[in-house]
Amino acid sequence: MIELAENSYGKSRVRLMKVTRHDHGHDLREWTVQVLLRGDFDTAHLDGDNSKILPTDTMKNTVYSLARTSKTSSMEDYAKELADFLLGRNPQVESASIRIEGTLWKRLTVDGEPHPSAFMRGSNELQTTSVERAQNGTFRVLSGLDNLVLLKTANSGFEGYIKDSLTTLPETKDRLFGTAVSAEWRYTSANLNFDTVRTTLRETLLCTFANHDSKSVQQTLYAMAQSALEEVAEIDEIEIIMPNKHCLLVDLSRFGQDNPNEIFVPTDEPHGYIEARVRRKS
Repeated sequence: MIELAENSYGKSRVRLMKVTRHDHGHDLREWTVQVLLRGDFDTAHLDGDNSKILPTDTMKNTVYSLARTSKTSSMEDYAKELADFLLGRNPQVESASIRIEGTLWKRLTVDGEPHPSAFMRGSNELQTTSVERAQNGTFRVLSGLDNLVLLKTANSGFEGYIKDSLTTLPETKDRLFGTAVSAEWRYTSANLNFDTVRTTLRETLLCTFANHDSKSVQQTLYAMAQSALEEVAEIDEIEIIMPNKHCLLVDLSRFGQDNPNEIFVPTDEPHGYIEARVRRKS
């Protein structure tokens, strides 16, 4: 016996750039949107009957049309509006899931002042959110960031680890610590000033990374998560992934030179991979 199990469909990689024009200058946002719908789509799979299928091209058009009328500035609130719109028009849909990735743009500084309408692309860091709601249900909001590339040149070491016949890594009290942070946190409410909370949480992660006296990536990861939970009451758990992007000390002795922790080879592969989820005790 064969039966159709879970299924969903939607539109992915919908690119959206929105300029909000004010008298004093412009705001710029670039988002990449994914829409996934779950519901009563059995007849489309089993019988080729598309009468309950909203075309994915219509989903794409909805992203743009709703962006034109939306007054929100946060990706979380826009995702909530988009989910509500799709659920309201499509009773055959059981739930809508919206994921948005936001690209960073920074205002240009010209003659020492922020320019009102000129921008430069920031880093490759992405701001993310995943918003889901079932028909007549409540919102579930997970937000995060991805590929936040960080490096510190002091206050990092790695000692006291297991050594066996295959260990070649020397202990060190002073190493470069590079990583590309990915984090995802769960909000305690779907009605928040998401931009303010996100800014506070991100700044807390950065401050802790910079100031922490790191004995390992694991220790620093936990310290960052702990600080985020202590500083931001609006989240109840956070998951962080921190690959250890190695910077290898170059041996210059064969050239008759010393190397007092100044010359390194940065390398991405292979790299250490560390992750943990930290939450408040229930």
